[in-house]
Amino acid sequence: MRAVTDFADYELLDASAGERLERWGNIILIRPDPQIIWDTPKQNPLWKKAHARYHRSSSGGGHWEAYRKVPDVWQIGYKDLRFNLKPMGFKHTGLFPEQAVNWALMERILRGLGRSADPFRVLNLFAYTGGATLACLAAGAHVTHVDASKGMVAWGKENTRISGLADRPMRWLVDDCMKFVERELRRGHTYDAIIMDPPSYGRGPGGEVWKLEEQLGRLLERTAQLLSDRAVFFLVNSYTGGLSPTIVRYMVELEVGKGRKGAVLADEIGLPVTDRGMVLPCGNTTLWLAHRALPFMDKSL
Repeated sequence: MRAVTDFADYELLDASAGERLERWGNIILIRPDPQIIWDTPKQNPLWKKAHARYHRSSSGGGHWEAYRKVPDVWQIGYKDLRFNLKPMGFKHTGLFPEQAVNWALMERILRGLGRSADPFRVLNLFAYTGGATLACLAAGAHVTHVDASKGMVAWGKENTRISGLADRPMRWLVDDCMKFVERELRRGHTYDAIIMDPPSYGRGPGGEVWKLEEQLGRLLERTAQLLSDRAVFFLVNSYTGGLSPTIVRYMVELEVGKGRKGAVLADEIGLPVTDRGMVLPCGNTTLWLAHRALPFMDKSL
C-alpha cells in the first residue's frame, strides 16, 4: 500500500468505532468511515475538542453538528498547492488527501519526461475540485479538466487561482465524461496522459445515470483510444467495493495496456493513522505506465 507521508496540513489522528478523527489545517473534524469496524478506546483528547462531527442518517445522507465555530471556507496546502475546504453534504470537505501520493507521482513523471517547448496534454475526467489538475499544471502540462458538476469545476478554478497557477494552459469543462470522450474521439483529439476518478454512482448534468460496474469497461475502452503515440500514463482510481483491485487491473490491462509498451500496476492507497501505527486503506489506484515512465514509479508498486 502507498501511504501519504508528506501532507503537513492534513493528519488522520485516530480511527475507531466507524469514525475518523482528522486535522485539516487547524480544524478538527470527526467523519464516518464504514471500514473502521474496530471499537477501541478513543484516548486522544481531540475526540472531545473537535470543531464538528458528521452524523449519518439511517434514511441516507446526514448532517454536520458543530461544536466549535467552523469557517465557511478555509485553506490548506500540499507542497506548493493550495486548496479551499468547506464542510459539504455527505461528509466531504472537497479534498481526498490520500490522492496526494498520486499527485506526487504524476508530477514526477511529467517533470522528468516533459519538455517546456512541447508540454504534455493531460485529460482529467471526473476531476472534482482539481487536486490532480493542479499537480499536472504545476509540472508544466496542459490540462483539460472535465466534471459533470458546475460547482466542482468552479471550485477547481478557485483552487488553481489560490495556488498561483491560473495563468497555466488549461480547459475547464462541465460535461458528462462519457459523452465528452465520444466527442473527442470524433474530433480526432489525443492526450499524452489520462486520469479518471469515476464515482461508484452518479448523475450527469442532464440526469444521466452512472453505475461504475456497468460502464467502466466501455469507458476504459473508449478513453484508451484517446492516448497519443507519446502517451506516458493512464491512471484509474476506484472506491467501489464491488470492484476488486484485481478486476480493475485486468480491465486496464485488457483495454489500455493491450498493444502498448508499458506495464500495468495496481495497489491500495491509504492514510497513516497517527495514534494507531497503521495505515487506513482509502481506495485503489490502477496505473498503466509507458516503459520510459517506470523509473519514476514508487518502488512499493
